[in-house]
Amino acid sequence: MQITIARRFCGPHTSGNGGYTCGRIASFIEGAAEVTLRAPPPLDTPLDVRRQDGTVVLLHGGAEIAHGRAVTLALEVPAPPAWDEAVAAGARYNGHKGHAYDTCFVCGPSRGPGDGLRIFCGPWKNGMVAGTWLPDASLAGANGLVAPEFLWSAIDCPGSWSVIGRSDADAPVPAAPSSMLLGRLTGRVLRTLKVGEPCTALGWLLDVEGRKYHVGSAVHTRAGDLVAFSRGTWFAPKPPG
Repeated sequence: MQITIARRFCGPHTSGNGGYTCGRIASFIEGAAEVTLRAPPPLDTPLDVRRQDGTVVLLHGGAEIAHGRAVTLALEVPAPPAWDEAVAAGARYNGHKGHAYDTCFVCGPSRGPGDGLRIFCGPWKNGMVAGTWLPDASLAGANGLVAPEFLWSAIDCPGSWSVIGRSDADAPVPAAPSSMLLGRLTGRVLRTLKVGEPCTALGWLLDVEGRKYHVGSAVHTRAGDLVAFSRGTWFAPKPPG
């Protein structure tokens, strides 16, 4: 079996968005899944999908790009912001000041409505970031609901912005660079979502290990129902020298 990651779904300019890629792999796994990225996912290129020893492996020319497996995800998800609070927090999004991957499918400020997800999470409270999301009609699957890979996309970037570019008094750690990259995403989708159904997005810091930032991300409906959540591990670039 093969899949292709279209250029629309980039993270960095020349490779696939981590959350979207993880979602494509998770589609072959029932329930919660842990997906580990080993190399930048190529765009517009047929990639092989194979099952090996209980895992789903994504390959390019025989080289592993990523692998996923079924897991149990236990994560305490904070209560979501009220809609007006999420709107106000999104206006403080640090990606508007500087973004290494400004065309990122999920959080790139250069992506227009109906193209990128435009999930912009800015400082909210208690070190968390929040924003809003209005799923576009182009995200619908065959059943007319938002396709699962886009729910995985939506629970990718928010958590990273709980540390990226933070210099406000509520920042949990000093500013991390926007050039960080996703290394692993463990996610769970709890319910379906209609296109055009307004949502809030939430991100928070869990832990830091050297260059590794462990973060949580979640999407709720405007009414406060939890749609999907994740634990992500992001890597800051190695310092020069």
